[in-house]
Amino acid sequence: MSAASGKALTHAMSRVPGPVTVVTTVDGTGRRRGFTATSFSSLSLDPPLVLVCLNKTASTHIAFTTTDRFLVNLLAHGQEQVARRFARSGVDRFAEGDMQPCELGLPGSPDACARVACALHDVLDGGDHSILVGRVLDTHVDDDRTPLLYYDRTFTHPASALDVPDPLASLHLADW
Repeated sequence: MSAASGKALTHAMSRVPGPVTVVTTVDGTGRRRGFTATSFSSLSLDPPLVLVCLNKTASTHIAFTTTDRFLVNLLAHGQEQVARRFARSGVDRFAEGDMQPCELGLPGSPDACARVACALHDVLDGGDHSILVGRVLDTHVDDDRTPLLYYDRTFTHPASALDVPDPLASLHLADW
């Protein structure tokens, strides 16, 4: 059995909906840094850990692998332009002025549906990516906002519970 090509894996993974996050920090010189990521997940409840993956060739790589803390902003539906801006290279990602000091004083989106403030717990090798493991120090959740998702190479959002005509037809993992 041969290993899948990067192109084949990218195509297969495009079928997996992922959260759209903008991860921010302030580097050792005081410069705000950030990037867009869809590889974000909870890792452990005890201790509370999350992970986010960052390409080793990213301009922000050194800043995030040497920081002591970072903030994961789970973007809300309608924040597609924020995701695109923080994914772009060679631009001032903070120029729009839509990031404000949030948890731990880190730059964050007040319009995000959730924010997770972390201390850098570990940096693991993940092939062409580094896996940033964050120990969760603080969170903020806005229950009135719907998360932005990336699926099949486009932005989307989950169907609202209000869109389900029969609430029993909507199964939750916690109900299993």
